[in-house]
Amino acid sequence: MLVALILLAVVLGSVAFNFLSPWTFLELGSNWALIDFTVLVTFVICGVAFVILGVYMAWWVYKYKYVPGRLSEYEPENPKLEARLTIVTTIGVVVMLAPGLVAWDQYVRVPPDATELEVNSEQWKWSYRLPGEDGIFGHAHNKYITFENPMGIMEGDPYAEDDIIITSQTVKIPIDRKVKVLLRSKDVLHDFWVPEIRAKMDSVPGMVTYFWFQPTLLGEFDILCAELCGRGHHTMRGEMHVVSLDEYETWLDAQVTWAEMKAGAIPLSPEAMQGRSVAESNGCFACHSLDGTRMVGPTWTNLWGSTVQMDDGTSLVVDEAYVRESIAEPGAKIREGYSSEMTPYEFSDEDIASVIDFLKSQIQEEEQVEQPESVE
Repeated sequence: MLVALILLAVVLGSVAFNFLSPWTFLELGSNWALIDFTVLVTFVICGVAFVILGVYMAWWVYKYKYVPGRLSEYEPENPKLEARLTIVTTIGVVVMLAPGLVAWDQYVRVPPDATELEVNSEQWKWSYRLPGEDGIFGHAHNKYITFENPMGIMEGDPYAEDDIIITSQTVKIPIDRKVKVLLRSKDVLHDFWVPEIRAKMDSVPGMVTYFWFQPTLLGEFDILCAELCGRGHHTMRGEMHVVSLDEYETWLDAQVTWAEMKAGAIPLSPEAMQGRSVAESNGCFACHSLDGTRMVGPTWTNLWGSTVQMDDGTSLVVDEAYVRESIAEPGAKIREGYSSEMTPYEFSDEDIASVIDFLKSQIQEEEQVEQPESVE
């Protein structure tokens, strides 16, 4: 009797835990509602089977408990029972598999208007590549991988020169844009997984796997490795930011191409990219150039740390205090040769710090800049 009650308690406790548990699916952030439906169908069928079998086991344990003097009947086969179980099991398996097969067919049937994103995996980090202006990836293969060429891009391929290289663990995706994800592995089996996107796929050494999705929810989502890939598996994390098209294009402009990386350029840090976004959204680049060109206001190239002349004959070094004052009170100190046309802005401390990070990123070698100027 006790064993039967324990079995029944396990069944009832499991059902209660399912409905009362705080752990549920994260909010769906892509077009893959069909995957959620597939999981739900599987969960319901398996749950119903678990409850039926659990209750039957409790009943059988109670009904056929040991009674002194009672003998059991030997019945090695029961064709009717076996036929019923086979039919019911087959129906259950078919019902579970059917939505999954439909989902898989759609999962790998990439729309022709999808943009491409290559994800490179290695112990224990992610890196990314996007096609450049020509829209075509340059050829890449693991046999070309070196310390200087971690993605294995083939030298001499003209399509590779404008490929955009992202070594940061953060990648941005524009909302409502279809994306085809191409997966390559440098070493062992990994699995690229973004829980909110409901998308995951093995990254297999020696081959290119793929899937596609369309993000529908703005936000910052964890990228995880869903395959045990070594002792650092738990640290293999990244972030996918689903953003507006404007923010995506600003971020993309801050990345470097394969040609620029070979020439020694490095991509902006996340903080500097945020600073560029703040400056762009507030119209700073309408008056200040990033290439040394003189505009309404002086260029931002080589501004940070430079010594500039004021219209009152004094000079000062461009530092954080000067930048903060120039943003809040642009007329307090006027650069020699410029007028006070800038309007005051109210930036948060975080935004000002990110703008300063961006200014620091604009320091270049003197020979790369024509007549460098500074900003207010």
